[in-house]
Amino acid sequence: MRKWSLALILVLTFTLLAGCGGDKYAAQAINEDVDVCVVCNMQVKDDAFATQIVTKDGKSLKFDDLGCMNTWKQENGTDNIGMDYVRDYNDKEWIEFSKATYVYDASIRTPMAYGIVSFKDKSSAEAFVKEQGVGQVLSAAELANHSWQQNQGIMHMHGEEHHEHGGEDGHAEDHEHDGVHGHNGDQEHSGDSGQEEARGDEQQGEVHNEEHAADQAAEHAEAHDEGSHQ
Repeated sequence: MRKWSLALILVLTFTLLAGCGGDKYAAQAINEDVDVCVVCNMQVKDDAFATQIVTKDGKSLKFDDLGCMNTWKQENGTDNIGMDYVRDYNDKEWIEFSKATYVYDASIRTPMAYGIVSFKDKSSAEAFVKEQGVGQVLSAAELANHSWQQNQGIMHMHGEEHHEHGGEDGHAEDHEHDGVHGHNGDQEHSGDSGQEEARGDEQQGEVHNEEHAADQAAEHAEAHDEGSHQ
């Protein structure tokens, strides 16, 4: 009886320890106002592409793309990882990295163009591939041999979208600024110059008329003097 009691106590002890360990490395919520990817420094969205590492000292490292989390692992190793997480593509539930199933295709658009999305089970991943008509189903172990190449075409598209957004807020305003203080200013300056030229011509005309009148008066006086002598 005592042996059974001791065995039961040991089982409960290990269960409690495992539970405490799971809570210690629990995934933290995404806060879009402050969370940035520790690799690419882009904002981490509260979406299905977000991933997370909780270190053994309880620190949460967040990434906007699974590829960024892989980069961190390659650069820093995995010894200090308490738990690593990905999200289910359908409901955004946090899943342990090793337990998830993945789908890769270069045409799948992800924040940093690595083209990998994650699912809580294989059937969901296969359903995604069937629906999209593209994709290769991979396990976490198979990702170890993945090339992790970014789709440069998609990255270029992301860059253009960002540039266009910046153009709406910046370049368009600059263009408008140039229009107000540039071209219109030239037109106003040209108008002022034209008016000055017109006034100058008018003044010259008045002077010419005065000179002409003076000449006529002199001729008339000369003719009158000649008549008087005769």
